[in-house]
Amino acid sequence: MIELDAIDRAILSHLQKDARLPNVVLADRVGLSPSACSRRVDALEKSGVVRGYHARLSSRALGHPIVVIVYITLEGQSVGHLTAFENAVKECPNVLVCYLMSGTSDYLLRVAARDLADYERIHKEWLSAMPGVARMTSSFALREVINRPSVDMRINDRIPPRIR
Repeated sequence: MIELDAIDRAILSHLQKDARLPNVVLADRVGLSPSACSRRVDALEKSGVVRGYHARLSSRALGHPIVVIVYITLEGQSVGHLTAFENAVKECPNVLVCYLMSGTSDYLLRVAARDLADYERIHKEWLSAMPGVARMTSSFALREVINRPSVDMRINDRIPPRIR
């Protein structure tokens, strides 16, 4: 784990809210000169803390308003079973997130679909056809309550008011 001070965490917090924030504005918000702020951001990128900058797209606005959480159990848990499944799931364009899990299911997926018929197609043509799938359980999200890209870096941290 990389040691981050209060200013690093403030920078990360601001970048999470708006990654397009001009460096001059970011520097002002965290109490640094623009050059010092730029060096800090570069260091956070080079260390791997900042892994990239992305546009958060709305699946709903793009025609995929149905969100399905899918729990998948494989026939076995050998390296071969896991690798074959993971290679296949990466090919499905409707799978937004895939986690290897502990507990009763091997994987948890977040899937986007246009409607119920589209999810049935995804289920039949993609998910159930993936290697080693023994069982699937699907739950339909009724409403998104919160969807954070990461933990707010200022949580449990006392940041001087001038940095907020």
